[in-house]
Amino acid sequence: MQLNFPDDSGNTCCAFLRYTSLGSVFTAKYIYSRLACFVAETTAAFGEPQSPPNALMFNNELMADVHFIVGPPGESQKVPAHKYVLAVGSSVFCAMFYGDLAEEESEIHIPDVEPAAFLILLKYLYSDEIDLEADTVLATLYAAKKYIVPALAKACVTFLETSLEAKNACVLLSQSRLFEEPELTQRCWEVIDAQAELSLCSEGFCEIDLQTLEIILRRETLNAKEVVIFDAVMNWASAECKRQGLGPTIRNRREVLGKTLFLVRIPTMTLEEFANGTHNVFLWFTAAKKPQLDFPLTPRQGLAPQKCHRFQSSAYRSNQWRYRGRCDSIQFAVDKRIFIAGLGLYGSSGGKAEYSVKIELKRQGVTLAQNLTKFVSDGSSSTFPVWFENPVQVEQDTFYTVSAVLDGNELSYFGQEGMTEVQCGKVTFQFQCSSDSTNGTGVQGGQIPELVFYA
Repeated sequence: MQLNFPDDSGNTCCAFLRYTSLGSVFTAKYIYSRLACFVAETTAAFGEPQSPPNALMFNNELMADVHFIVGPPGESQKVPAHKYVLAVGSSVFCAMFYGDLAEEESEIHIPDVEPAAFLILLKYLYSDEIDLEADTVLATLYAAKKYIVPALAKACVTFLETSLEAKNACVLLSQSRLFEEPELTQRCWEVIDAQAELSLCSEGFCEIDLQTLEIILRRETLNAKEVVIFDAVMNWASAECKRQGLGPTIRNRREVLGKTLFLVRIPTMTLEEFANGTHNVFLWFTAAKKPQLDFPLTPRQGLAPQKCHRFQSSAYRSNQWRYRGRCDSIQFAVDKRIFIAGLGLYGSSGGKAEYSVKIELKRQGVTLAQNLTKFVSDGSSSTFPVWFENPVQVEQDTFYTVSAVLDGNELSYFGQEGMTEVQCGKVTFQFQCSSDSTNGTGVQGGQIPELVFYA
């Protein structure tokens, strides 16, 4: 094999290299040392290069001494590479090319890695650049783990944590367990627990494996109604039947679930929620003498909501606090990711009264959640919770706006001596006035005394 490089005198020198088991390491080092000299001379003449020297050789046939056939048959892609570059960046490649059982084939087949993910891996090894995308990040994490490239694997996990939400939390939980990433697993549990109904109703839930399904169903802190969990399990069973080439009949769904079905706490459902049970389950709901069941009988604990109270006192006056469809609003930020579940509001100062209320959560003018509901107050200065349909994930160090538009004839209590910063457990809240507030609420006083959240 003949390779031409300009030497120090500007002339062309020829290197005749023989690839033997003893000379391959020297050969590769010689090639790249000469390439480095060439790049250095080019830099001196034309200025700094835009990328590291090896980046020029990424996915390049020039001097390629190995080729990978990446992907399953029929969808594979041929990728050129350079053994020395890969060996420097990965101990797996080092053993593959220069170990005692080194590969001698010029083409290496890798059917279990996606071509796009393999190219991302190689690009990092050649240039230290990491280009991750949502569609390929899991496959890239698999490749980084397979070839033991910790920095790329860590970047993948960080990317996944940043993009984590209810619709993909169950899939990422399954993958985090597979890849043994405990921090990502914990983040997945935080989302699944707080936004359980959204997570279980997502398409991603139907894609998880049976073992992950069992782990989720054993979870005591799922913040969901059992009927929602039951419906989600039935959807998963239908999807599993399809994966196994079976029709989604009742018998087949029961077969693919096996004993996992008994992790659903059917006896904790109401009779109205329970529609298609077995004879024994029906008797459990209706008969005075209850039959023995294999299902758990105790309801899930769920998550205990926490409350951030921003006023030090409350009061009422003969002409305050009045509601005529005007908006009470406040802005807040937190130093730790939380899930806003609802608001605590003041009620009537003149006895029992009912209020209609529309609550809303926005970020930079975009509505994230809203709910139109009612609550009844008892005439005390206590706060009364109103809830969003599902908890909403709130990121740290970003201001959000919560609003409440109340409609009721009775005057209500209002807060005084408001605080700009409140510590609630491990979470610090900061408050500032909102331009949306048209009914007088601000940091120092008014409505919306409490934020109800999970952390």
